[in-house]
Amino acid sequence: MRINFGAAVAVLLASACSPNSSTSRAGEGAAASASTQPAATDAPDPLVSAADRGRIAGDTSAKTWFIIASDFQCPYCRQWHEETYKPFIDEYVRSGKVRAAYINFPLGQHRNAVPTAEAAMCASAQGKFWEYHDALFVSQQQWSDLPDPRAHLDSLARSVGVDFAEWSKCVDSDRMLPLIIADRDRASAGGVRSTPTFLINGQAIPGAQRLDVLRPVIEAAIAKSGETKSQ
Repeated sequence: MRINFGAAVAVLLASACSPNSSTSRAGEGAAASASTQPAATDAPDPLVSAADRGRIAGDTSAKTWFIIASDFQCPYCRQWHEETYKPFIDEYVRSGKVRAAYINFPLGQHRNAVPTAEAAMCASAQGKFWEYHDALFVSQQQWSDLPDPRAHLDSLARSVGVDFAEWSKCVDSDRMLPLIIADRDRASAGGVRSTPTFLINGQAIPGAQRLDVLRPVIEAAIAKSGETKSQ
């Protein structure tokens, strides 16, 4: 997936999770592990490529991109999911007007942000990203404070119908870590400073915004791109 993060401008608002000075050991460990991964070769990892494709939703002919930079442990990301995600999907993605993509932006103070991102991306490799994404946000309060969320993540994997053995092998291998860290670095370079942040054709809008706040920006982006599809 090639998303242009250039020209994004972020202004921090309330109702967003922002990095703080205390970085969790889990976050540090994830970054260290990613930095020791082998350099990319001419032949991309097919599992990672499948996971990358799996977190995109919408008609391939849609010209307008709506990028969701998010952290599964962020309570404001859960708030947006509960209040706005479904109406947004119904109005803009299912109608064919917009393509949506999820970008991982795990915050260091969230000890389970990286493990849940890995679990979701391994589900994505089997075409189950959005089902797992929904399950994580719905059950966030059950796993967010666990010292080790793996048993819960296993249960979610079974509930969304992945091949559990393959999913488990993927999670255990840390195979998705380089993609997750690359997501975070690219989003940061594009202006993301907190979660959730929405990138709409280069404009960054932070915070758990209601659809009536996002709609004018989305509509302007659609008009600029020349989309003519009706809702």
